[in-house]
Amino acid sequence: MTFVEALQSATGSFTPVIDDTYTISEYIAFDMSAKNGELGAIDQSDPETFQCLLDDFLLRSDKKIAYGGYNEKRSLYDGNDKFGSDRRNIHLGIDFWASAGTSVLVPLDGKVHSFQNNAAFGDYGPTIILQHQVFNYTFYTLYGHLSIASLDELYMGKFFQKGERIAALGSPDENVGYAPHLHFQIIKDLQGKTGDYPGVCNEKDSARYLENCPDPALLLKLP
Repeated sequence: MTFVEALQSATGSFTPVIDDTYTISEYIAFDMSAKNGELGAIDQSDPETFQCLLDDFLLRSDKKIAYGGYNEKRSLYDGNDKFGSDRRNIHLGIDFWASAGTSVLVPLDGKVHSFQNNAAFGDYGPTIILQHQVFNYTFYTLYGHLSIASLDELYMGKFFQKGERIAALGSPDENVGYAPHLHFQIIKDLQGKTGDYPGVCNEKDSARYLENCPDPALLLKLP
C-alpha cells in the first residue's frame, strides 16, 4: 500500500477539521489563484477587505465555509519579504475560512509533535503539528493561524482522538494579519523542523514539496 492509498483508506467519508456542526453541503470551494479576477480588484493583504469579499461570496453561494488552495498558484504573497526573491507562491495545504474562535478538530488519532507561535508577518501565527500512524506510515498534520490560547496546556506527546477539539481559529491580530482561517497541511517528512514547515513553495521546487505534502482532500474526503 502506498502512502497515498493509506491516506485514502484512513477515512471512509467526509472528515471535518473545523466545527463539525457544519455539514458538507455548507462547504464551497473558493479560488484564491491569480485567475480569480475579483481578487485582483482588492488588497488581498488587508484582512478586513478580504473578509468582505469572502462574506459576499458565501452569501451569494448560500454556503457557510469556504475552502481550497492545494497546489494553487497565488498572488497573495507578492511583495511580502517573508516569501523571498524566489517567489514562493504555490500553496501546499488547504485553507478553511470561518470565524475567529471556530473549533479546529483532529481528523485522526495523533499526538503533539511540536508547536510554536510563528509570529513574523505573513507566517502562520500560532501553529500545532501532530504526528500520526496509519497502516505503518508515520506522517504529520500541521494546523496554522490558530488563536494564541490554543497553545496553552499543550505539551509534546499529548494525545488527541479523532474528532477532538485541538484549537480555535485566531483573529487577524493573532494570526499575523490574515482573515480568520485554518491552514491544514499533510507532511510526510518534517525534515528536522519543529513547530513549523513551509506552507508555500516556489514553482521550481513544487514537485518535491507536493510529493512530500500530498493533497489533504485524500484524507478529508472533500467534494
